[in-house]
Order: sequence, then C-alpha cells, then structure tokens
Amino acid sequence: MKSPSPDDELSPTEQPFVAHLIELRDRLLWALYGVGAVFGLLCLYPGPSGLYDVLAHPLVAALPQGSKMIAVGVVSPFLIPIKVTALAALMAALPWVLYQTWGFVAPGLYKHEKRLVLPLVVTSTLLFYAGVAFCYFFVFGQAFPAIQAMAPQSVAVSPDIEAYLDFVITMFLAFGVAFEVPVAVIILARLGLVTIEQLRSFRRYFWVAAAAVAGMVTPPDAVSMVSLLVPMGMLYEVGILAAGFFIKHTQKPTSWL
Repeated sequence: MKSPSPDDELSPTEQPFVAHLIELRDRLLWALYGVGAVFGLLCLYPGPSGLYDVLAHPLVAALPQGSKMIAVGVVSPFLIPIKVTALAALMAALPWVLYQTWGFVAPGLYKHEKRLVLPLVVTSTLLFYAGVAFCYFFVFGQAFPAIQAMAPQSVAVSPDIEAYLDFVITMFLAFGVAFEVPVAVIILARLGLVTIEQLRSFRRYFWVAAAAVAGMVTPPDAVSMVSLLVPMGMLYEVGILAAGFFIKHTQKPTSWL
C-alpha cells in the first residue's frame, strides 16, 4: 500500500471541531486586538485630524492659494477623521491579521500547499501596499493639479471632506487590486486554467481590458488613466515570468514510499 512522502505530510495537529472553533475565536480576537492597538496609537499620534491632513495633502496642495476643503455634514469634522484612522489602522495591522489567519489554516495544509499559499499571501499584501503607495505619492500628485487646471475661473473649488474620502477609498482599492495582476496570473496558471503560452498570446486582449478598466475607475484625465494602465501591463508581464518559476517549485511531490 502506498503512503505519502513524509516531506508532504500534514502537521500532527488534529483537533476536535469545538477546539477549532475556540482557536478561530481566539485568532479573531487577537486580530481585533492588533487593529485596536494600532488605532489607539494613531489616535495619540498623529491623531485623527492630523491623519486626515496627511491624506488630504495631495489635494490641498493643488487647490488655489487660500482655498480649503469643506465639511457639509454636521458631524463630518469629527466622524470622517475617525473613519480615516480606522482604515489606516486596518491597513497598518494587515500583516498581523494575515499572520493570525495563517496560524489558523496552516496546520491543515500539506507542505507543498504551504509553499503555494504562503508566498501568494505575502506577495499579494506587498503588492496591495505598493498599489496604494503609488496612487497616493504619484497619481494624486499628477492628477489633482491637472484636474484643478481644468476648473473654470468662475468656480470656487472647495471639495467636501466626506466626498474626498469616498474618492480616495475607491482609488486606493482600484490601484491596490490592479497591482494584484501578477498574483492572479500565477493562480490561473498554477490551477491549469491557462498555460504560459496562452497568457503570452492574450497580451493584446489584456491591454484592451486594462485600458477599459483604467478609463472607468480613474479620474477623467489622461495622466491617471496611463498611470494605472502602464503598471497593469508591466505587472502582467511580471506575472507571466513568475508563473513558470512558481509552478515548478510548488508541485505536489510524486515520490511515494
């Protein structure tokens, strides 16, 4: 009778169902504690107001001299900075949340599955951070001055702080998800849904689809659209190159005792 190689065995951590539920509860609590601790630290420094000022800096810097943002809602000056702080805490504590998630699921995975899942989790997290940073430091710095330059002289530009937060969240998600293209390519190839050769032949179709997505999710200026389109195309090529290497090193062992 064939038996699996010891190099690909499950971790010896079999537990009853109730024990799994208890561990899941504990992992969720630790994740919440981590987010809460970061939220508390951000409330102390730089504080919700200071954090919102940092978030709004690219737009405020592009406004005409003397212009400021406005708060239409009665509680917006208090509530919106708190929301920004909560989102920043979740972003900052994301590695800790993912660590708790990994600690719960890892004992149920084979070693070859761990070699498959863990690199993807780490890479996708770093790529999401990279997408958000690229949006904030580059895209906003280029797009907001271009948009303000299009405003008629008769219009006083005073954006609402809540509308700006909604816009920023949409843009961060768009660029964060767009930067996950290599991970999506690797997963599709690793599952056998497409081959490396098919991915190469799909280049022209991907560029068309990426242009459509960039046109829908970015502001109506060429700078923002190109700033999303070009990285997506480059990351698609990176995904094709990485897929072959990843597939080779995450195959299920074929040796049996």
